[in-house]
Amino acid sequence: MPRSVNAVASRARRKKVLKQAKGFFGRRKNVWTVAKNAVEKAMSYAYRGRKEKKRNFRSLWITRINAGAREHGMSYSQFMGALKKNNIELNRKVLADLAMNHPEAFKAVVDQVK
Repeated sequence: MPRSVNAVASRARRKKVLKQAKGFFGRRKNVWTVAKNAVEKAMSYAYRGRKEKKRNFRSLWITRINAGAREHGMSYSQFMGALKKNNIELNRKVLADLAMNHPEAFKAVVDQVK
């Protein structure tokens, strides 16, 4: 009896990986063994990047809040401490948006915690 190999599934798997490698440079886009490694590496970078993006945005928000707070004579740490003490539960994303796009509203928050 001849050996049974599931060529359909194997080809589908390879096609899927080669489709993910579309746009890569040189042999990384069309040679199976090279593309497989390149796609695996790219996936790990993408996973790591999604975590990094959260860190980067948080640091950006903190910088913007700090700049806004210093305009009103407070440092970032003093401002955040005063927010906690007054039970104002605005997250950093919202505070940064207020500091950047709505300075009068941010000033109202600062005046409330002073």
